Amino acid sequence: MITYDREPRISVGIIADSQITFELYGDFKITGFQKTFSGRFVAEVQKNKITATRGNEKFDFGTDISIEPMDPGEESFLLRDVIIGVQFHWERKEKQRFKGTLRLLLIDGKIQAINILPIEKYLVSVISSEMSSKCSLQLLKAHAIVSRSWLLAQVNKSKSLKEKKYTTEFDSAGEHIKWYDREDHKFFDVCADDHCQRYQGITKIFTDVSVRAIDETSGIVLTYDDSVCDARYYKACGGLTEEFQNVWEPMHYPYLESVTDYKFEPENFSTDHTSEKAAELWIKGNPHAFCNSSDKKVLSQILPDFDQETTDFYRWKVEYSQQELKELLMSKSGIDFGDIIDLVPVERGRSFRIIKLKIIGTRRTLVVGKELEIRKFLSPSHLYSSAFVVEKERVENNIPSGFVFYGAGWGHGVGLCQIGAAVMADKGYYFDEILSHYFRNAKLKKIY
Repeated sequence: MITYDREPRISVGIIADSQITFELYGDFKITGFQKTFSGRFVAEVQKNKITATRGNEKFDFGTDISIEPMDPGEESFLLRDVIIGVQFHWERKEKQRFKGTLRLLLIDGKIQAINILPIEKYLVSVISSEMSSKCSLQLLKAHAIVSRSWLLAQVNKSKSLKEKKYTTEFDSAGEHIKWYDREDHKFFDVCADDHCQRYQGITKIFTDVSVRAIDETSGIVLTYDDSVCDARYYKACGGLTEEFQNVWEPMHYPYLESVTDYKFEPENFSTDHTSEKAAELWIKGNPHAFCNSSDKKVLSQILPDFDQETTDFYRWKVEYSQQELKELLMSKSGIDFGDIIDLVPVERGRSFRIIKLKIIGTRRTLVVGKELEIRKFLSPSHLYSSAFVVEKERVENNIPSGFVFYGAGWGHGVGLCQIGAAVMADKGYYFDEILSHYFRNAKLKKIY
């Protein structure tokens, strides 16, 4: 078990652009400069260096500069045009305010803005950014432990990956398999968007309950076999959670096994993931589950305003014409499949999420996986999940005129179901009961 003498500090990638506008509130020191800095700056790339201007003043920052607050508890900085919801349907730009150190790093012709701060300060923002800081204390405490565990597991994993080659994409003549994880980041621990964990600085901290949830769980993580658990989370499982190896690398974790998201097994439904008949019955049905909720009071607590723009959490429907699907697959994959004849599930996970999908066209047939790559192929942004069945419309000469997707859940389905956990908390479950429901075989331990 890795333990810490004191609270760790982490680095978070916020934004990367050829020009970044930032504002310093208070007094900040910069290495190489004797005076302190405050006010509004515009940083841009000039002659392979970062140059910053403040009014008529110009400063040469080189290729790597750290801007540190003199009083970390009081002073903050603001970044403009931070993109949230990258490649999702709610993508937009915001101005966000942060505490801690601002590091500007020149990478491939762009300035990467990185926030360096203590992990507990980071987590207060995460549990307010991922959900709403107005939700229940028990939910926030559960989420704080999950987020802390995930983060420390990723930091530990990054250290081990430096010693070996790590591949997340495999291609052959008839198969394309790819998964997405936070190993994409080389210059900081995590990014600030959904690819890792939503982190929107101190902008999203609205209530004292967020701070209390972090304080009362400080240093506590989920553990298994003397290691910090790679705890994951998402919006809605759809009634069954998924297993880690079906979404990311082929590693089985006993604490991330599939569980039914309710007090008892579903009646009148089969959970045999090898049966397409069972998959259709489950996905088109309405089984009891904690995340099967339309309670606006609960949903408004857990979902930020832009997430409430998505109204179908538990079951959803998407329709494409033949032409729309052809063009979509061409734009997302770069492959001309011709007319689309069929979409055939090759392999499903325990939650009925499709792990491998065969796309059959008149010009090309390809098996694609894993679940997020499937979702990317079949939507301008992302399908809500890969737990879906497809109905073909008006088939003539073996070519359907359209396709209707019936789906279940929102997200990858591994670990904590946020909507399900919110409902559990609303029903009176404590944070440790919520965690033991979603993370079977895991234990809680304070490591700093």
